[in-house]
Amino acid sequence: MKYHISFLIYFFITSVHGQLPKGFVYIESIIPDLDVELRYYTSNNFVGKPIEGYISNRLILTRETAIALKQVHEALQEQNLCLKVYDGYRPQKAVNHFIQWARDLNDTINKGVFYPNVNKKNLFKAGYIASRSGHSRGSTVDLTIIDGNTGIPLDMGSPYDFFGQESWVNYKNITDEQKTNRQLLQAFMLNFGFRNYSKEWWHFTLRGEPFREDYFDFLVQ
Repeated sequence: MKYHISFLIYFFITSVHGQLPKGFVYIESIIPDLDVELRYYTSNNFVGKPIEGYISNRLILTRETAIALKQVHEALQEQNLCLKVYDGYRPQKAVNHFIQWARDLNDTINKGVFYPNVNKKNLFKAGYIASRSGHSRGSTVDLTIIDGNTGIPLDMGSPYDFFGQESWVNYKNITDEQKTNRQLLQAFMLNFGFRNYSKEWWHFTLRGEPFREDYFDFLVQ
C-alpha cells in the first residue's frame, strides 16, 4: 500500500511540474524539426473535442522509440520526405475519455468524417475502442509521411483515425499511388525496428518496447 501511494504521489508531482518519468523524453530533444500535430489536443478527432490528458502539443515517447524514430525521419529526408506524428504517448485518462464518449450513443458530431459506416454502439465490439491502449506504454506512434517542400501529407487512401476497412494496411480498393504510399511508410518503419498494426496504416510500435506491461497516466504537457 505504501508503494502504491508513493507511486501516485510521484505521478502527481510529474504532472504538476511537467517532468517526465524516467525513460521518457519530449521528442524535440531528439528530433527538433519533427512535424507534430497531436490530434487529441485539438477538436479534429473522432470525439470532436480536445481529449482529457492532452494539455499541450508536445509529443512524448520512450527514449528508445524517439531514437528509432529519428532514424526513420533522417532516412526519409534523403528522399525529400519527412514524418508527421499525430499521436504518441497517450495517458490512460485519455483512453477513459474515449470509453465514456463511446457509451454516449447520441454524441456523433464527427461520425461523417471518422466512422460513417460504423454504428457507434459497435465500436467496442469491432475493436475500435478498448479499455487499454498500447499508446499508454509510450512506445507506439501514429504517423504519416509528408512532402519535404510543402508539408502536405502523402495520400494514404483514408484519413488518420478512420474507423473502417479502408484503413487496413492491405486494403485493395484504393489507387496504386495510395498503395505505394502506404507501403513506403510500412517499409521505412519496419526497417528501423517498428512493427505495424494491420488494421491501421498509421499505427506502429517499437519492437522490444521498454514498458511492455506498464500503462502510464501522466499528462501530455
